[in-house]
Amino acid sequence: MNTATTPFRPQHVGEQAPPPSSRPKLDHKTGPVTVIVFVALLAIGLLFSSYSLVSDVQEAGAFTTNWVPYLLLGVALLIALGFEFVNGFHDTANAVATVIYTHSMPPNVAVIWSGCFNFLGVLVSSGAVAFGIISLLPVELILHVGSSAGFAMVFALLIAAIIWNLGTWLLGLPSSSSHTLIGSILGVGIANALMHGRDGTSGVDWAQATKIGYSLLLSPLVGFGCAALLLLALRAFVKNKALYEEPKGNKPPPLWIRALLVLTCTGVSFAHGSNDGQKGMGLIMLILVGTVPMAYALNRAMPADQVVQFSALAQVTQQSLRNTSSIAAPNDPRETLTTYLRSKELVDEVVPALSVIVGDIGTQVKTYGSLAKVPAAAVTNMRNDMYLTSEAIRILDKNPDAHLDADAKANLKAFKGKIDDATKFIPLWVKVAVAIALGLGTMVGWKRIVVTVGEKIGKTHLTYAQGASAELVAMITIGAADMYGLPVSTTHVLSSGVAGTMAANKSGLQMSTIRNLLMAWVLTLPVSILLSGSLYWLFSHIF
Repeated sequence: MNTATTPFRPQHVGEQAPPPSSRPKLDHKTGPVTVIVFVALLAIGLLFSSYSLVSDVQEAGAFTTNWVPYLLLGVALLIALGFEFVNGFHDTANAVATVIYTHSMPPNVAVIWSGCFNFLGVLVSSGAVAFGIISLLPVELILHVGSSAGFAMVFALLIAAIIWNLGTWLLGLPSSSSHTLIGSILGVGIANALMHGRDGTSGVDWAQATKIGYSLLLSPLVGFGCAALLLLALRAFVKNKALYEEPKGNKPPPLWIRALLVLTCTGVSFAHGSNDGQKGMGLIMLILVGTVPMAYALNRAMPADQVVQFSALAQVTQQSLRNTSSIAAPNDPRETLTTYLRSKELVDEVVPALSVIVGDIGTQVKTYGSLAKVPAAAVTNMRNDMYLTSEAIRILDKNPDAHLDADAKANLKAFKGKIDDATKFIPLWVKVAVAIALGLGTMVGWKRIVVTVGEKIGKTHLTYAQGASAELVAMITIGAADMYGLPVSTTHVLSSGVAGTMAANKSGLQMSTIRNLLMAWVLTLPVSILLSGSLYWLFSHIF
């Protein structure tokens, strides 16, 4: 029988598995060298992260005799890194499915290769996605992240995300870790609002949630449509027959096709690391700010020669805000801004309140001379002032009712950039820890998702052109989302891309798998919201 035209059947009860001659060998046992390298990388990552954390705390003079914060810090960091580890084998398996099922790379080599480029992607990430995710959290919990409620929030959303990711992984469903984490954050916000007697909708920044929701909703549609169109374009302009044929046995594809598939797998892995890795980094920074604020609440590495410029810009910004509004400042400007961030309702006192806080920040920075010299008692309050200011400016900039003139907008934008530099930073050791967790996770537990993507979406074996089209679209989509600070789902983009190429090729789709994927996509948000909200309520009563 000609294996190039043999239908590629799913592994359902009562049906045959794919022909052994064309199915990749996924059952190779892990060799001792791989185990040694895995353990060595894990040990190096833990030692480097622990050493860097202790050094930062010592340098900041933040040691305390109370061991409870450090215990909570250790547990929270392990859970956050556990989320990234699960994310690695849950999401990144999508990136290697096409190169494995086109025999472009052996399975073990492919997952190690993907893990390495996930690692590099995390290291060079910008941080925009990390802090975009954090902005979804309730403002009062961010301002008091070191409180029991703050820890309840972090534990609830991370554990809920891990539970759902592991559950869908056990079922072999390519569910989205990004989708899950967003749902967990929404669940905490809604539960927090209800527990404080407010309307559940008031606990979420719905404008930011809608923006992120659109990216998660549109990304699989982009993956399906663009991958299908790319395959059709290849058929029209590239007349190489080998590109559109199924692999013959376990023989690798021609060199140029193989290089294309490896390149796109590399790009997806790198893009996944630079986008998905940031979600864990943002949460780890919240944990660090809550437990050791003296070391991580403010960017102590900010050059001292920028202090004069910072304070001068604060003075100019405050004056431009005063010129905008003649209303007297409220008695409690911080509460006014907190309420504004929660409700998004612009009242007359918001601009005067912002003016006062901007002036206070500039005065404090000028007084201390450097962010590294801010005393421990003032660090948390200064960071909170900067957070309130940055978020208020972000929301005001989009509100036409603010009636800010061009000079005021320019000054506010410049000042926001300065305070973001002072608060939105990620130390190298955090990137390394997340990169190792994500990279090692890629090398573990990948088979379930790979089999689903490679065997159970379409009714025929994945061709070289289909694999390259799906991977190329996923790489470009995820990379573009990272540039704009938007979280997207590697899982949704790539699995929908594979489905799009199957539809364009008229290969047929396995509707049972498509239904399961759609069900997982539909259920992810409500289940993760319910899980995290329930866990937040539980932890709030325990801590």
